[in-house]
Amino acid sequence: MFSIGEVLAELRAEFPDTTISKLRFLETEGLVEPQRTPSGYRKYSRADVQRLRYVLTAQRDQYLPLRVIREQLAEGGDELVEAASRPNLVALGPDDAPPPTTIGVAVPAQPRDAASVRLTTAELCDRAGLTTSQLRDLEQHGLLTPDAGGRYDADALAVAEVAAAFAEHGVHARHLRAWRAAADREVGLIAALVAPLLRHPDPTAQARAAETVRELTVLSQRLHAALVRVGLRATPGQ
Repeated sequence: MFSIGEVLAELRAEFPDTTISKLRFLETEGLVEPQRTPSGYRKYSRADVQRLRYVLTAQRDQYLPLRVIREQLAEGGDELVEAASRPNLVALGPDDAPPPTTIGVAVPAQPRDAASVRLTTAELCDRAGLTTSQLRDLEQHGLLTPDAGGRYDADALAVAEVAAAFAEHGVHARHLRAWRAAADREVGLIAALVAPLLRHPDPTAQARAAETVRELTVLSQRLHAALVRVGLRATPGQ
């Protein structure tokens, strides 16, 4: 069994922004239930630590709201946490290569079935937790666009899920236009950086361009998150 201080020390190696207040908050939200000593001190089991690691990873890597994480844990429980704690092993064929890294940044692989996701309006709203009115508002402000058949892909679903989570905090489509404008600027920059690769006669250039886009996307996300943290620390009262 571990004290809250010992749990914090273990998790901070991977999640440096974690605090004791954060751990207590996750307990309040029902994400973990440590035991209590007769004196009232919290005691965490190894399973509790793994559960916390799962929650923090889902927040950091998938930007999932606690509501969604709680639902996942309610459905999958310990099996879900155990599966997430095991490394993912991918069989490589003779022509495959391991996932690339750039200056120590791992590049996440795209889901193989992402391109096959095609959701109707009703399906998108149901999976993202949006109302039809909220979805139309996102479309009017340029955050979402269905394909020619009126369907939505996996990226549209990701945008809708994040927008739904923002809406819980009073942030609506009109407020998200700033993210849309920033994303458009990043698209222009990344497109300019990979343009020479796309013009290269080497038959592998297209693949290298795709990998470069993924790497730059990861770097962009990390930079944005770091700059927001720095800005908030510099804000009076934070």
